[in-house]
Amino acid sequence: MKAMVLRTYGEAAEFDAVQLPEPEVKSGQVLVRIGATSVNTVDTMIKQMGTDLPLSPELPALLGMDFAGTVEAVGEGVDRFAPGDEVYGCAGGLADLPGALAELMAVDARLIAKKPQSLTMREAAALPLVGITAFEGLTRAGVKAGQKVLVHGGAGGVGHVAVQLAKHFGAEVYATGSKDQQLSVINGYGATAINYTSEPVADYVARYTDGRGFDVVFDSVGGANMANSFEAASLNANVASTVALVELDLSVAHFKGLSLHVVFMLIPMLHDFKRSEHGVILTKLAEIVDAGELKPLLDATSFGHTEVGAAYDRLTSGQAIGKVVVEL
Repeated sequence: MKAMVLRTYGEAAEFDAVQLPEPEVKSGQVLVRIGATSVNTVDTMIKQMGTDLPLSPELPALLGMDFAGTVEAVGEGVDRFAPGDEVYGCAGGLADLPGALAELMAVDARLIAKKPQSLTMREAAALPLVGITAFEGLTRAGVKAGQKVLVHGGAGGVGHVAVQLAKHFGAEVYATGSKDQQLSVINGYGATAINYTSEPVADYVARYTDGRGFDVVFDSVGGANMANSFEAASLNANVASTVALVELDLSVAHFKGLSLHVVFMLIPMLHDFKRSEHGVILTKLAEIVDAGELKPLLDATSFGHTEVGAAYDRLTSGQAIGKVVVEL
């Protein structure tokens, strides 16, 4: 089968077109013919950092976590899928799990679901990692109808999904951005866009919550921005973060009585821990999509199978608006 692999790691590393043996379908697995795969920030980090990241595959590396495709065969013990089913998921491209940058991929059936009927393969491939991350973060933070929810990075990969899901759950949603196009995307989802470059946290907290703070803060920016999340949160609020790699004084969180939820959605793949929960979430996301309440945002640039390197460059350039997808 055709595949695109990395023989070396590093910023200048290039993907090579190769022929690989077709994967063997083991018990509990599904063989999927890949229609499309999206590029996530963690994919680009693996390419650039290699073995400095403990989750990077050994070389030659077959990357690609997200995918959408068609079932070709099912292994022993799999009864939820049959040949011909269109599926999507996030199931490889790290550690010892081969990725989606190939014609065929053998995946753990617990990590996938039938793809939303209303989405194309290209659209569906953009959703799994960011969708699971947003869903997990919001549900762990206890989001519910009537709350005021703030999403940092509301036009980003995870953020644009979190905005739509928070709306779906009945919350009153606000989200930060900076560029006009980002603010337009946020407003287009029925949320209130906040330009964080021109409006300090204290100002928009006073403006939109009468100084009380937001009930839930979903921080898809993380790092040093965590301090802004703590400042924006109300007393006893819930803060969910996807990037908690930061040294930070927790005094504000202490005196406000905040609950912090760190979301690292790769745990089920890395540790074979509660993998079936990802399949359940993907099924719920498909229902929300087909109900017209969630739509993945795709970058306008299209990439084919042999243009993987350009797709990775597109994401790392910071110029992409929406998910970058490679069609196979």
